[in-house]
Amino acid sequence: MDNTSLIFGIRAIIEAIKAQKTIDKLFIQKGLHGDLSKELMQLVKKHGITFSIVPIEKLNRLTRKNHQGAIAYISPIDFYDFEELVINVIESGRTPLFLVLDQLSDVRNFGAIIRTAECTGVDGIIIQKKGGAPVSEDTVKTSAGAVFKIPICKVDHIKDAIFYLQGSGINVIAATEKASDTIYNTNLTNPTAIVMGSEGKGISNSVLKLVDQQAKLPMYGEIGSLNVSVASGVFLYEVVRQRS
Repeated sequence: MDNTSLIFGIRAIIEAIKAQKTIDKLFIQKGLHGDLSKELMQLVKKHGITFSIVPIEKLNRLTRKNHQGAIAYISPIDFYDFEELVINVIESGRTPLFLVLDQLSDVRNFGAIIRTAECTGVDGIIIQKKGGAPVSEDTVKTSAGAVFKIPICKVDHIKDAIFYLQGSGINVIAATEKASDTIYNTNLTNPTAIVMGSEGKGISNSVLKLVDQQAKLPMYGEIGSLNVSVASGVFLYEVVRQRS
C-alpha cells in the first residue's frame, strides 16, 4: 500500500468518515477502548465500513507514527453499487461484460487489469471487500488513470455476486487451468462475467463450484501459468474478437 493514502489516529479517521471519504481498508487495534474508539466503531457500523481487528504489531509495521490504535487507507475512487450497476448495464441494451476478481492481492496486477478492462469495454469490475488488493496510489499509477474511467464495485462475498449475475441472465465463466475447454472453444458473445483468481491460489474451489463454465488458456511452455494480468488481457481480448 502507498503511504500517501494512509491516515492514522482515531480522531483523524472519524473526521475522514464524517467528510464522506471512501475508506478502503481500516485496521483497529485489538482491545482498543475509550470514548473516541466507541465513537469510531459507531460510525464504522453506521456506514457499513469493513474493518479488521489486529494486534498492535500489525499497526506498528504499517507506520512508526503514533497511530493511537487505528489506521485507515483512503481510496482515491468512489465505489459503485453492484446491483444498481448490473441493472443499468442490462437496461442500456448493450451485451454485458463484467470482470470478477477473486482475492487478487497485488496492487500492480490490479492496476494492469483495470487498464486492460477499460480498453476492452468491460462494464464493471467486482471485487470483495475483504482480502483483495486495495485501490492504492500504485493501482492508480499502473492503471494509467483507467481506474477513474471504469466502475469498480465492492461486495461482501464473491459468491453472492455470482448468484446475482446468474439471476440477471449473465453467464459466469471461470478462468482456470482446471478446465477441459479452452477459451477459444467458449462462446463469449452472450452476456458474460469472467472470474479471475488470485496470483498464488487461483480461483477458490467454492467459487469454481458455482460458475456456469470453466475455460483455460492453452499452454505450450514449461512454466504452466501466466501472470494474472496477462491472462486477463488474453481472455478479454478474446471477448472483443468474438464480438467484433
